[in-house]
Amino acid sequence: MLTATQYIAPLMANFDPSVSRNSTVRYFDNGTALVVQWDHVHLQDNYNLGSFTFQATLLIDGRIIFGYKEIPVLVTQISSTNHPVKVGLSDAFVVVHRIQQIPNVRRRTIYEYHRVELQMSKITNISAVEMTPLPTCLQFNRCGPCVSSQIGFNCSWCSKLQRCSSGFDRHRQDWVDSGCPEESKEKMCENIEPVETSSRTTTTVGATTTQFRVLTTTRRAVTSQFPTSLPTEDDTKIALHLKDNGASTDDSAAEKKGGTLHAGLIVGILILVLIIATAILVTVYMYHHPTSAASIFFIERRPSRWPAMKFRRGSGHPAYAEVEPVGEKEGFIVSEQC
Repeated sequence: MLTATQYIAPLMANFDPSVSRNSTVRYFDNGTALVVQWDHVHLQDNYNLGSFTFQATLLIDGRIIFGYKEIPVLVTQISSTNHPVKVGLSDAFVVVHRIQQIPNVRRRTIYEYHRVELQMSKITNISAVEMTPLPTCLQFNRCGPCVSSQIGFNCSWCSKLQRCSSGFDRHRQDWVDSGCPEESKEKMCENIEPVETSSRTTTTVGATTTQFRVLTTTRRAVTSQFPTSLPTEDDTKIALHLKDNGASTDDSAAEKKGGTLHAGLIVGILILVLIIATAILVTVYMYHHPTSAASIFFIERRPSRWPAMKFRRGSGHPAYAEVEPVGEKEGFIVSEQC
């Protein structure tokens, strides 16, 4: 998933420096800038396209610069069959959910919270792309400026961590474990704010504006995406016991719903058992006490005493009529003629 969600790619393709002795990958770090250069590298599955030379520079102020010296073909013509072809930035964090129905089983989920895709058709020889960071929630170190900020993010303050965040960044593990999502709903600040004893320096990597620069002309392309987090450490150092707030809420709601369902089922079974037991006891009592009021009540209303029902058809509407029982009528004497 690294090439799908987490990368800083001046040009991602199926490059292989081992196919040519002239191919090198160099880097240099002077404390304020890290430069990585791919020099005369070839595509593994299409060597005849020629060599590519380009570099990426990460500056301490958060800017990222992609430089292109030699691009022999259009980037859109590079095959992505054996490897993705991408130009831009992407970042994500890992969350592990515990599955309540299956003990000791956890589900890992990768959340991609920011992506900047550059137009591949703009990547040509002797050109450069500069990405400048916009403000994020993590730059605020006090509650007041955090909750009142208007920078395009839903910033919230967590007093336990003394951190301002939108909740979706590399620090989400601490954010959820400390109960910050519940605290952030109030959007309130305490009267007395703790005094910070140390200053924190962070470097933003997200970018939203891009400039394409050529030696003779200048072309601009602006993206509308906003950075949503502040990467501060390598992704391989992320602990995998991160608890997702939404997943925890869903799990607790599911548990409550399941508990209510089980309680209702148990009550229904108990009521059914009581009804059956009562019917059995009443039947046994009436069998051994045929002269009791209950026995007489049911005897008088036995099916043989019910009036007979005879269905008839007429005018297309089925109906029924009450019919006198066959036999002698009570209270009448029928005499035959002599």
